[in-house]
Amino acid sequence: MYLILLQYIRPVAAIDHYMAGHQAFLEKYYQEGTFILSGRRKPRTGGLILCKAKSRREVEQILAEDPFDKLQLVLYEIIEFEPTVYASELEQYMS
Repeated sequence: MYLILLQYIRPVAAIDHYMAGHQAFLEKYYQEGTFILSGRRKPRTGGLILCKAKSRREVEQILAEDPFDKLQLVLYEIIEFEPTVYASELEQYMS
């Protein structure tokens, strides 16, 4: 499992301009079952994505499709972790 932290490196107006493309990117990976949740940071300095992937390389390949990456609007921090305790409602994401 991977936690991906996004940090905006451009003004929020630039982020907002490309948000529809970013949301389409997110939706693609929700449909595939790769993304579990995502959202904005507060204050609005970036966002986060919880991702179920087989490897860091796979995560990097996925992020390369994000318009935010292609347009150099964000920096990513990829944190790999192993869930050991979780709510029963998340069981489907753990296998």
